[in-house]
Amino acid sequence: MSEHVEESFIKTPKQLAIVVVLSFVVPIVLIVLMVKLVIDRPTADPVAMTAEAVAARLQPVGKVELGAPSAGGAARSGEEVTKAACLACHGTGAAGAPKLGDKAAWAPRIAMGFQKLVASAAKGKNAMPAKGGDASLSDIELARAVAYLGNQAGASFKEPAAPAAKAAAAK
Repeated sequence: MSEHVEESFIKTPKQLAIVVVLSFVVPIVLIVLMVKLVIDRPTADPVAMTAEAVAARLQPVGKVELGAPSAGGAARSGEEVTKAACLACHGTGAAGAPKLGDKAAWAPRIAMGFQKLVASAAKGKNAMPAKGGDASLSDIELARAVAYLGNQAGASFKEPAAPAAKAAAAK
């Protein structure tokens, strides 16, 4: 009968010493690395946690302001107001609005007179909302826009001057 002899993969004392050292070192290194992983959790950047940085991240995307325009701005010209507020409808004829420069459509309105046109624009008429939908328009700006629209269709309305200019001219 032949006897079966098992051989070890460790053949020399040097190999035995390496295996013994590694059997202690490898588990210790693994334990140290796992402890480091648990203890050194990632944290937020301290600069990102300042009150200013948090406020900047939480600020609203936009604001809605209702009411009169801010003080200090000069009243816009009739052309500027028309381009900003009136051309959406008067440029295309939407909702029955007379188109800019259409003499036939504007003739009956011009015949009403400048003051009645301004009053009609201030209150709104038919599908047109009050002040053309721009509640921030001042009375001067609205009157200038009406004069500009009427003059483009052949009227000869005089664009009103700002109240400060009127007071300076009266002196």
